[in-house]
Amino acid sequence: MTAAPTDTQDIVQHLRSRFGSDSVTPQATKDEIPTLWVPREKILDILRHLKSQVLGPYPMLYDLTAIDERMHKSRAGLPPCDFSVVYHLLSFDRNQDIRVKVPLTGEYPSTPTATGLWPSANWYEREVWDMFGVRFDGHPNLRRILMPTTWKGHPLRKEHPARATEMERFDLTDARQDEEQEALAFKPEEWGMNRKSGDTEFMFLNVGPHHPGTHGVLRIMLQLDGEEIIDAVPDIGFHHRGAEKMGERQTWHTYIPYTDRVDYLGGVMNNLPYLLAVEKLAGIQVPPRAQMIRVMMCEFFRLSSHLVWYGTFAQDVGQMSPVFYMFNDRERIFDIVEAVCGARMHPNWFRIGGVAQDLPKGWEGMVREFLQYLPKRLSDYNEIVMKNRLFKARTVGIGAYTREEAIDWGVTGPGLRACGFDWDFRKKRPYSGYEQFEFDIPTAEGGDCYARAEVRVDEMRESARIIEQCLNNMPAGPYKADHPLTTPPIKNCTMKDIETLITHFLSVSWGPVMPAGEAFAGVEATKGNNGYYLTSDGDTKSYRTRIRAPSFPHMQMLPLISRGLMVADMLAIIGSIDFVLADIDR
Repeated sequence: MTAAPTDTQDIVQHLRSRFGSDSVTPQATKDEIPTLWVPREKILDILRHLKSQVLGPYPMLYDLTAIDERMHKSRAGLPPCDFSVVYHLLSFDRNQDIRVKVPLTGEYPSTPTATGLWPSANWYEREVWDMFGVRFDGHPNLRRILMPTTWKGHPLRKEHPARATEMERFDLTDARQDEEQEALAFKPEEWGMNRKSGDTEFMFLNVGPHHPGTHGVLRIMLQLDGEEIIDAVPDIGFHHRGAEKMGERQTWHTYIPYTDRVDYLGGVMNNLPYLLAVEKLAGIQVPPRAQMIRVMMCEFFRLSSHLVWYGTFAQDVGQMSPVFYMFNDRERIFDIVEAVCGARMHPNWFRIGGVAQDLPKGWEGMVREFLQYLPKRLSDYNEIVMKNRLFKARTVGIGAYTREEAIDWGVTGPGLRACGFDWDFRKKRPYSGYEQFEFDIPTAEGGDCYARAEVRVDEMRESARIIEQCLNNMPAGPYKADHPLTTPPIKNCTMKDIETLITHFLSVSWGPVMPAGEAFAGVEATKGNNGYYLTSDGDTKSYRTRIRAPSFPHMQMLPLISRGLMVADMLAIIGSIDFVLADIDR
C-alpha cells in the first residue's frame, strides 16, 4: 500500500504521480470535499486504487449519481462534457470523503461499470441509466429501476418535463393496459434464474406490492425450493414521485416541504441535511439556540420513528400488543411536536438559517413530563419484546452480515452499528452542535435481525439523554441567523427605503439566490445516513438536487441476507432493516 494524503492538492499530486499528469483535474467546492475529475479511461483504476490500495482507503461507495451538464453555466475551468457521473467514496480510517467525477460527451454516453468493485454499484448504476440514459459497459443487468419498463425518456435529463401538465394526455386504452400488464410479468430468465435444477422445479412467489409484511408498496419476487429462498428480486419504484426533479423547479425555500416526505416517519430530520447543504452554499452560520432547537426536534423524531419500527417489527414476528402501546407513546411525542411546530407528522418547520419560530411558552414542562414517562415504558417493552423467547427465536442468527459486507453494500446507521462498528455521524462528524452533547454510540454483535433491534432500542435511550440536555442547557438568543439569504428574510430594514422594500419583496416572492457552487451535507437520520448533494448555478432554484437516502442501499442487500432462509425469515429481515418506501424511491 502507498500513503494517500489528506488535502486536495496532495491527493491530486499523488494520483498524478501514479496515473499520469492528465489523470486528475481538481474542482473547488463549497463543502471542501476533495473533488476530482477523472477521464473515463482511467476511472476504474483510480476507483480501485482509492478503495483498497492506499493507506487509509475509501472502502464504501457512499453514493453514485449523475448530472446533466448541458445547461450548466458555472463550469469555468472544468472539463467539457454533456453529462458527469459522480462517485462519492467514504474512508472510515481517515474520516474523510472524496468525490470523483467522470466527464462524458454525447447524447447517450457510456462509462465502465463499477459493479466489480462494489456490489452496491448495481442499483446506483441502474438508477443513473433510468434517470439520465448513461450506460455502464459491463453491467450485469442494466434496466430501469424506478420508472416503469415502458417509460419513454429519462426524467432527470433537462429536456424531460418536470410537471404532468407539460406532458401529453395519458390514455389507458385496452392495448396500453395489456402492454403494461405484460411488462409487469416476472421472467426469471431475465434475472439469470433457472426454472429447474436437476429434478427440482423451482416455484416463483410474488410477495407484494400490497403485502402487509413489505411495509408499503414493495414487490419481491422469490425463487423458492419448497419454502427455502434460493434467490430474491426486489422490485422498487412504486412510490417514486420525482423528488429530485422537483428540486429543479422549486425555489430553495419552497422545496423544504418536499424533504419531509422522503423518510415520511422522520419529519424535520429530513429538513436538516438539505438545509445544512443550502447553508454551506450560502455561507450561513446558524445561531446556537437554533442549532439546539434543531437537535432536540430531530431526536424527538428519531424516537417517534423508532417507536413505529419497534411496534411493527414485533408485529411482523407475531406479537400484537406492542404496536398499540408504542403508537400511543408516539402520539405523546406528536403532542409536543404539534405544540412546538404547529403540525405533527410533517411539520416542515426548519428554515434556511434556523427554524420557523421560537419555542412556545410552556415547552419545558411538556418535554420534562415526557422524559419522566419514557424510561419506564422502554423497560416494559424490553421485557415484552426483546426478552421474549419467541421473538429471539425468530430474529437471532437471521439475516446476518459482517462488517465488511455492510461497508461493501453501503450500509449506514443502526445496520452498520449492529456489526460492532461504532460509527455515528453525530459523533464522528458533529453537525448542528452535536459535539456539545454527551451520549453513547450503541453497538451490537452479529449483524443479524436481533442485533439491529438491540441498537435501535438502545438508541432511544440515548435520544432521551440528548433531549434532556437540550431541556437543561437551551441557550438564549435568536432562532434564525441574521443573514440576507435566510427564509423568510430578515424584515427589520424593510420600511426604511424603497430599495430594501423591493429587495425584501423579491426575496419572499422569488426566493433567495444561492451563489454558484456545490455542497453536500449528511446527517445521522432515523434509517441511516441521509444526505443532500446540491448544485447551484447562481439561481433561485437548484440546478441539481441529489438525495442520498439510506433505505436504497439497505434494500439492495435483501437478496444476499435472505438466501437459504425461509419465507417467514425474509419478513423478519424486512422488518429489521427499518426502511421507508419513499426513502428508497424518492
